[in-house]
Amino acid sequence: MTSDVRPRHLSDSLVEDLYRSERVGLVRLALLVIGSRVAAEDVVQESFLRLRSSSAELSDPARYLRRIVLNEARQALRRREVERRHLPAEPGFALQPELDEMWQLLDGLPEKRRVALVLRYYEDQSFSEIARLMDCGESTARSLVHRGLKSLRRKLDANHD
Repeated sequence: MTSDVRPRHLSDSLVEDLYRSERVGLVRLALLVIGSRVAAEDVVQESFLRLRSSSAELSDPARYLRRIVLNEARQALRRREVERRHLPAEPGFALQPELDEMWQLLDGLPEKRRVALVLRYYEDQSFSEIARLMDCGESTARSLVHRGLKSLRRKLDANHD
């Protein structure tokens, strides 16, 4: 007789409910951070697997899952940057012209600023929630958003001059 030694704190039904209710929004979040639908789907799938295998007692599984998605997306960005430095360039994806321009501007920002802007303006998160998700202080979250907007304005001005 075999027994699972690790305690299970999340039931299958809770994970299934989270999947049904949160998956689309999490894919959108990951897509906005990474810029690739395929990579975003992979990040969300991996995040659900990590959530399911977690042995931690969770008071807010949805928040924990969102944090996993952000961490996985940021890790995917770092991998992409390493690949970009070592592999030949590949053609980008095509969006509507105004979305494509915005994505190119966002993609040119430092990772933390990009994530903060996506959370604030695409996910409509409060500064306190951004701080929790990014594991930083609320003032740091405000600063990241402010600096990200300032960088975007400079880039927009430079592109339209």
